Amino acid sequence: MKGRRYEDSGEGAASVSRALRLSLSVFQRLFAPFLPFVSEEVWSWWQDGSIHHAPWPDAAELLSELGDAGGDTQEDEALAVAADVLREVRKAKSQARRPMRALVTRVVVHDTAERLRALELGLGDLRDAGCIEALEPIEGEFAVEVELAPEEETKPSGS
Repeated sequence: MKGRRYEDSGEGAASVSRALRLSLSVFQRLFAPFLPFVSEEVWSWWQDGSIHHAPWPDAAELLSELGDAGGDTQEDEALAVAADVLREVRKAKSQARRPMRALVTRVVVHDTAERLRALELGLGDLRDAGCIEALEPIEGEFAVEVELAPEEETKPSGS
């Protein structure tokens, strides 16, 4: 997301900013019981009311906030599909006892045509996050096949 934020001045940058605002809101509420004064001060910079009156974050609320933030269902679906695929890529790396920066030469994603279309919106971010060189979409029941590069190949940390 970092690269997308700095390289894109349009929709991509707005999407990244929206994701950052949402994640900051969640992290602040999670840290509030442990850092009450700092959390309250930072919360007041960009939110109304007290952080200590804000509800504890849960999945239903986060989905609601995504909708209220002006996101469309296509973007939300793209996020959901990309998260599903990235989870499988990271699972494959963990099972192979490889670092998360390990290169993936190829990922084959089997899913519905609608979800594959949604995935196209977040393809660049997914490739960056998973260090994926090639992604092949195929219609079918959800499954993800991951081919890892040889062990010595990892993505440089600065890119």
